[in-house]
Amino acid sequence: MTDDETRAQELLGELRRSIDNLDAVLVHTLAERFRCTQEVGKLKAGHGLPPADPAREAVQIARLERLAVESGLDPEFAKKFMRFIVDEVIHHHRKFQN
Repeated sequence: MTDDETRAQELLGELRRSIDNLDAVLVHTLAERFRCTQEVGKLKAGHGLPPADPAREAVQIARLERLAVESGLDPEFAKKFMRFIVDEVIHHHRKFQN
């Protein structure tokens, strides 16, 4: 293996360790977010509020789209990702309604 190949392998390892750390941050952040949204779902159910809030969802998705653009992330990906999360939250909120 050449010096360049060795350095490339070392760099690859460093980048993969960073990715692994970021994946852990994402999972922990999502877990915390869902803990908060579970409380929102309970509060909504307790006060007869609907599980979905389309106006809030639209504002949040637009806000995250702007953040994505500012961060150099594909805004369409960010919107799809957020839509997936919001749909999952609404699914959980509906369970509290029963």
